[in-house]
Amino acid sequence: MARILAIDYGSKRCGIAVTDESKIIASGLTTVNTKELLMWLKEYVAKEAVELFVVGEPKRLHGEASQTEALIQPFLESLQKSIPDIPIKRIDERFTSKMAFDTMIASGISKKKRRDKALVDQISATIILQDYLYNL
Repeated sequence: MARILAIDYGSKRCGIAVTDESKIIASGLTTVNTKELLMWLKEYVAKEAVELFVVGEPKRLHGEASQTEALIQPFLESLQKSIPDIPIKRIDERFTSKMAFDTMIASGISKKKRRDKALVDQISATIILQDYLYNL
């Protein structure tokens, strides 16, 4: 069975989350430097069966695209060309960073670890993936 992989795309690094093979549980996997993301994804799908990429769609409060969307579009085009057999779905990612930070507080993660932006990105990717699974 194949997994679903979610990406919280950022200008410096991207959070990655993945489902279990049954597509029931979303778990944070890692954080990848944005410049290395495409190569990392190619290597990952060579080892693991992935049936879908879910990529966060950053929007402003009133629904218009954020500035980050201009960075995501070229990546999506490259991803589609490089791994054409895996479809891409977009999910509204408004408030995921805030939700990730709140989750860290609720989990009792120390202040020092909460400053780790990579961990926030990974948790944000997990929230994006959970949202997708919830709305299936």
